[in-house]
Amino acid sequence: MLYSLPVQNITVDDVSFFCQKDMEVAVLRLDKLHSVISGNKWFKLRFYLDHAVKQQKKGLLTFGGAWSNHIVATAAACRLQGLQAIGIIRGEEPSLYSAALEEAKQAGMQLHFITRTDYKEKQIPAGIDINEYLLVPEGGYGEEGARGASTILEIPDRSFTHYICAAGTGTMTAGLVNAAPAGSEVISISMLKNNHGLEGMIARLLQPAHNSWQLLHEYSLGGYAKHTPGLLQFMNEFYAGTGIPSDFVYTGKLFYAVSDLIKKSFFPAGSRLLVIHSGGLQGNRSLPKGTLIF
Repeated sequence: MLYSLPVQNITVDDVSFFCQKDMEVAVLRLDKLHSVISGNKWFKLRFYLDHAVKQQKKGLLTFGGAWSNHIVATAAACRLQGLQAIGIIRGEEPSLYSAALEEAKQAGMQLHFITRTDYKEKQIPAGIDINEYLLVPEGGYGEEGARGASTILEIPDRSFTHYICAAGTGTMTAGLVNAAPAGSEVISISMLKNNHGLEGMIARLLQPAHNSWQLLHEYSLGGYAKHTPGLLQFMNEFYAGTGIPSDFVYTGKLFYAVSDLIKKSFFPAGSRLLVIHSGGLQGNRSLPKGTLIF
């Protein structure tokens, strides 16, 4: 993997609703890392993959839903590393696989479907020898996932006052907080409605010495993987102005949140914002054709 990824500056001429003249806004384009292992997924998986090789495991075993970016990325990453991949999928096996699951299957991942009750308890189906695989929590959550995510901030060649990201499991948030330059702040946008337990999940992954951070809960726009007509319109307008695609599960809401926070003067004048584009556009495949212009 090569990390010469662009930091794209956003100007008032690009999208006036996103910027102010007394503020710098840039986007770290992790979505350009790989066509499949997009965005933050590689970073969260990299040390799990290393451990699987060193421990002579057959591969990785992990969890996810039918449109999971994490499932697709794990399948592709394991294939690149010559490892096997097992995906434990939430819900009964459908008669027709989602595009994401089909892609994971084509990459060689073994898919096992379990009930939502068993999934909540992270039950391992019979016949799988868990000792032969390295278990990766959903979304790459854990100390190794956060350690990998912290290496994201090795990419930019300059520092910022604020680092802003979307949060599902909070793994990337923790990694950024651990690695952010002294005096900066990490702003994390929760994608799950009223998921106040996420603060504790993030805190468990933080190193004793870390920078300040905030987790905002008001931008889930109805809940995880929910969307509104206004959000989809925003995503199209943002793409038209910047050429940056986003998804309605994570990054669309992230960019919308940044725009709204700027309008509300959340950030002090002179702030330098780096918005982390965490990639993963799998969810957009579930939208009717023509909904998005990209």
